[in-house]
Amino acid sequence: MSETNESGTNGQEGPAGEEPAGGEWLIYRGTGERHEGIHALPKPPPWRDFDGHGHPLVAPGPDTDSASARRLGAFRHLAEMHRPSAEELEIINAALYLRRPLLVTGSPGTGKSTLAHSVAFELGLGRVLHWPIVSRSRLEDGLYHYDAIARLQDAQIAASGRAAGLASAAVPGGIGSYLRLGPLGTALLPTAKPRVLLIDELDKSDIDLPNDLLNVLEEGEFTIPELQRIAEREPEVEVLTDDGTKVTVREGRVRCHAFPFVVLTSNGERDFPAPLLRRCIPLRLGRPDHERLATVVRAHLGDELTRVGEDLIDRFLERSRTEQLATDQLLNAIYLTHHAELPTRDRLADMLIQRLDQPR
Repeated sequence: MSETNESGTNGQEGPAGEEPAGGEWLIYRGTGERHEGIHALPKPPPWRDFDGHGHPLVAPGPDTDSASARRLGAFRHLAEMHRPSAEELEIINAALYLRRPLLVTGSPGTGKSTLAHSVAFELGLGRVLHWPIVSRSRLEDGLYHYDAIARLQDAQIAASGRAAGLASAAVPGGIGSYLRLGPLGTALLPTAKPRVLLIDELDKSDIDLPNDLLNVLEEGEFTIPELQRIAEREPEVEVLTDDGTKVTVREGRVRCHAFPFVVLTSNGERDFPAPLLRRCIPLRLGRPDHERLATVVRAHLGDELTRVGEDLIDRFLERSRTEQLATDQLLNAIYLTHHAELPTRDRLADMLIQRLDQPR
């Protein structure tokens, strides 16, 4: 396992735990420009302070990946792509300071998922760990996966080979070869700087998952029973992470050092239990205005298509007052229709921008 000793304390303060320059309390500034502000993040409140269970810090995750690039547009347009309001900045930074999950609610296309990628890029927190939620998602899916069937099959194949007298019969790997941490499990590894975890569309889950998340998000740790059962004879086991790298898990327990920046997104399709709500910092994203829509289009499609698509932006805004629409519908319409002439252009736009709050 790669390890690092980047931090002499908790890995999250600047020299002597100083505040950002100029007394500015904002760690995440929403500028889209990378900086080292994460090192000025003060110590967490005592009730949110985690020690990593005495485990050495693991290496940070890989840098921003292609998923972030697609979300944020070309990096030279980051400042335009997601520029939060002053109130949004305060709420996001409150989640950073308090080490609490950020529960982001809003209509599709308002930038809920993009926010996680923006924070990760600006603060240099590496690849966003993404857990998309569906109705069948369970807590274990986010924590880890143990492929017991593959392990049994490999053992049977090896036994058959030995029975046949094959000297080249493969020896099955240890239990760690069949374990892989999920996005949530990887986010809770002890790292010097927090990882960013996006739990996307939590309102799509069944009724149990929000409650099941409570203990893990509160305690910042989880156990792997398959490893705990063999801890006496194998106290350390190497397993794969969601990043595709290997780390050592000791005594079947994973406990964070820097609590991850967790973004829970919801389209507002259901209510969540009060115990989850009180453990989160809520952020409601409203409908984007003309300026924000135009900058989103510009970041993805450039100045020329933004100018050509001005009428579609206006029509989109007008319709969004009474209809549920998503920003990616507008992007699709502008990209496709700039190749077409009237009246085909209008017909294509109407085909692509259909309301989402009524059955078709």
